[in-house]
Amino acid sequence: MNYLSTRGHPDRKRFCDILLEGLAPDGGLYLPERYPQVDADALDHLRSAYNEGRAGGYAALAFEILSLYIDDIPAADLQAICAKTYTAEVFGSDEIVPLRELEDGVYLEALSNGPTLAFKDMAMQLLGNLFEYELGRRGAELNILGATSGDTGSAAEYAMRGKKGVRVFMTSPDGRMSPFQQAQMFSLQDANIHNIAIAGVFDDCQDIVKAVSNDLGFKRKYRIGTVNSINWARLLAQVVYYFAGYFQATGSNNKEVSFTVPSGNFGNVCAGHVARMMGLPIRTLVVATNENDVLDEFFRTGVYRVRSAADTHETSSPSMDISKASNFERFVFDLVGRDADRLRALFETELIRAGRFDMSLDPAFVEASSRFGFRSGRSTHADRLATIRDTDKRFAVLVDTHTADGLKVAREHIEPGVPMVVLETALPIKFAATIVEALGHEPDRPARFEGIEALPKRVVKLPADAEAVKAYIAEHCDE
Repeated sequence: MNYLSTRGHPDRKRFCDILLEGLAPDGGLYLPERYPQVDADALDHLRSAYNEGRAGGYAALAFEILSLYIDDIPAADLQAICAKTYTAEVFGSDEIVPLRELEDGVYLEALSNGPTLAFKDMAMQLLGNLFEYELGRRGAELNILGATSGDTGSAAEYAMRGKKGVRVFMTSPDGRMSPFQQAQMFSLQDANIHNIAIAGVFDDCQDIVKAVSNDLGFKRKYRIGTVNSINWARLLAQVVYYFAGYFQATGSNNKEVSFTVPSGNFGNVCAGHVARMMGLPIRTLVVATNENDVLDEFFRTGVYRVRSAADTHETSSPSMDISKASNFERFVFDLVGRDADRLRALFETELIRAGRFDMSLDPAFVEASSRFGFRSGRSTHADRLATIRDTDKRFAVLVDTHTADGLKVAREHIEPGVPMVVLETALPIKFAATIVEALGHEPDRPARFEGIEALPKRVVKLPADAEAVKAYIAEHCDE
């Protein structure tokens, strides 16, 4: 399996090379040259691997799916990595991602039982083990540069802490995350973990990561890698839980299922797009946004319009306070028939010149819905509060703010006879202030996180400037 850049770079690379690289040399994102196809027989095989694996069913499913994309890690080693990653000890149950029917035809897939209580653990725990394996095989080291709006940072840091040959430099928007999210990251005292609070919004952090990654000389000299969802390995790991959710929702029948995904950076739902392109019978992929509705606007109108930092709202679902969806480029690449010239015209010319591009009159835009199955919707703070109250009152189930966005939008797209699976994104404790506003009491807190906000913090504050971040990395990369 070879991988190509969405922007047309002529090189083709193997999985372990792009695992450590992040962005392609031309600034594009890596995708496989083709999506492996899963027909009815293959789907039955994957279902059997999942169901017959008993306690190790999710790990067995992960191995089967990852094997379709990874042919430069020996099968026995990849199987061992999956088995080491997806355990009840790490994720709280043998099911790893248990599915619960909330109401008739509407399901919640629990993705937040990992070490940092967010769905990002599902991929990041695997990524940490893959990094350690490949760096050990090469006798190399890696300096990981990341950006987080809340959950990616803590998931990456908990996955990489203590890992041999790995250092993490994680940028985050200063003051824009919940107190719990900040405490999860900033309280870590591990020598290989560096927290950098940027004076700006998440998009500023993301721009810095891309700018540093596009400085090929600096990237090579300081061995820079990424853990954001621009890293294909992370997105690939997320494909697995779409299959797991599908199998749980359908029993033994290969019928269609829809998924609703709270999304800001388009990584989580892009994994669903990949699963659908592989042949998983997904009827619709519903993108749920908050007030920062760049993605909803595109799927409704065909216009992709980024916002300035001043126009990026600070909301009660802060992990989606994003106006530049990095992974959106992967979908648009497929949408325009994998035409790299057309994609570059959209992202390198129109978007840079005008801050937007308009595909409303492009015949390809119709395929966003008809061929690729995408729908979308928007949720507000008032909607979140109402959904949290309603879900607690009717089902005695407490959901976080982002999952509430997903449930609200999911109900607008339910079709009779088609199960709707809503991807849970985090546990409510991460956004306690809004839960208190909605219900009048604090959500449950796992014992291991008692008093975390009061712990000493290890963080440096820097301006929204790539050169300042590069200088910090250069100073600390050998610690």
